[in-house]
Amino acid sequence: MQGIPQPLIILEMANNHMGSLDHGLRLVEAFGQASRPFPFRFAFKLQYRHLDTFIHPDYQGRSDIKYIKRFSETRLQRSEFKQLVAKIKEQGFLAICTPFDEASVDFIEEDGIDVLKIASCSFTDWPLWERVVKSNLPLIASTATATVKEMDNVVSFLKHRDKSFALLHCVAEYPTEQDKIQLNQIDFLKNRYPQVPIGYSTHESPSCSQSIPMVIAKGATIIERHVGLPTDQYPLNAYSGSPEDFVQWMQAATNAFTLCGAPIDTRIAPTPGEVASLASLRRGVFVKKDIPAGYPLGDKDVFFAIPCQDGQVTANDWSKYSKYSPTSPLKAGQPLLFAEVNHVNSRQLIGEIVQDVKQLLQKGHVIVPGAAELEISHHYGQEKFYQYGATMITVINRQYCKKLLVVLPGQRHPEHYHAQKDESFYVLHGTLNIVLDGVAKVVRAGEIVPVASGVRHSFSSDTGVVFEEVSTTHVPNDSFYTDPTIMENPHRKTFLTHWMDKPRVSANQCVVLE
Repeated sequence: MQGIPQPLIILEMANNHMGSLDHGLRLVEAFGQASRPFPFRFAFKLQYRHLDTFIHPDYQGRSDIKYIKRFSETRLQRSEFKQLVAKIKEQGFLAICTPFDEASVDFIEEDGIDVLKIASCSFTDWPLWERVVKSNLPLIASTATATVKEMDNVVSFLKHRDKSFALLHCVAEYPTEQDKIQLNQIDFLKNRYPQVPIGYSTHESPSCSQSIPMVIAKGATIIERHVGLPTDQYPLNAYSGSPEDFVQWMQAATNAFTLCGAPIDTRIAPTPGEVASLASLRRGVFVKKDIPAGYPLGDKDVFFAIPCQDGQVTANDWSKYSKYSPTSPLKAGQPLLFAEVNHVNSRQLIGEIVQDVKQLLQKGHVIVPGAAELEISHHYGQEKFYQYGATMITVINRQYCKKLLVVLPGQRHPEHYHAQKDESFYVLHGTLNIVLDGVAKVVRAGEIVPVASGVRHSFSSDTGVVFEEVSTTHVPNDSFYTDPTIMENPHRKTFLTHWMDKPRVSANQCVVLE
């Protein structure tokens, strides 16, 4: 079973053949000619009713009941239907047909119809559905007056039978006044059934073409409108369009697809003109003072100004995740050029670190306040974080202080001491290996170890650990490392403030950082 081509424009003939095969054939030919200049896939739709059984025997031939009179007067013979289907395909259209009873599905299958369409009045006709799903044809269903529960039931029914199908928003008033069109229902259907193609079946006045660009912009991929061929004998009804109306609709549709551009699941590449235009307005990065080669630049070392030179690092390239160091000395006021720097972008690495920290916290059932700041210590560089480092979460820092510390599996925090604060470590999850003034100790979940000021200590974990640090006030520059290279590194920490917000996850499952 093939799917439904999209975008698809469906021309609904209904009974506008007026019971005349010749008129129906001319109608198809006229719209075949009108459709050829446009780059869409088109379909013509017929309706089948087995009138001998569709109409109750006691009501056969009645002219006082609107639809019985209409259907009876426009009745075609089976051979005539087949000729219409042949003409539809000859003109390059797909053939679509709406059955209103089970016997008509048999005819549809016999006549080589490409797609089967369920009308709104039959949307919850379960005997008809049971026959329809035995067909191997793709399905389109209009949803006028259907409740959410009814739509859910039909969608579930079709999905469980692995059917290829689409839903159309439809309003069953003929013609439909503009205040009744309710195009936002397209969004409702798309949001509720995201894997189902959504379209629009319309019954407004043929002079109304503005709805077509709107439904295309909303993402409808199937559009159905009633058409007819006006003659002195057969005037059009109030909701069917002539070939001339159709051309205006398709011009509007063409413009709409042009304006909408690429599919909604594709991010377009910028044009060279766009890139050049914006690049000329960006501020370039300039150094404030003489900078030696290899010096890791920070915010205090640079300023941002225009004009920006070709190849220059811009303010748009500068962030806490991007680190630059010049490969040769720079003079004050000199632009920072990509060709003259070493550049490390740590956004993905920091995202991975945050994700690993969050997973260990979740594993230990540790709840973290949403506004708590995350401090990532990478003493020997971010690239060595998983060997040397730790992550600290400041919960409270007043006259007293509480932090949560996370040490990932295999990670070690280098030896250091504090001159002012006393602290105690309380293990919440995992096992902490700690060394106090050269004495090793293993601390398990539920145990506490005090660390007085001046005591040299380092810690690590084989399997990962989360522990509380409860201490007197933590003041800046109160951590003294026995390795002097750590003390000389001003870029050994990264701070994040919104890391506990709902994460937006990229394709590789790293947290997308702001």
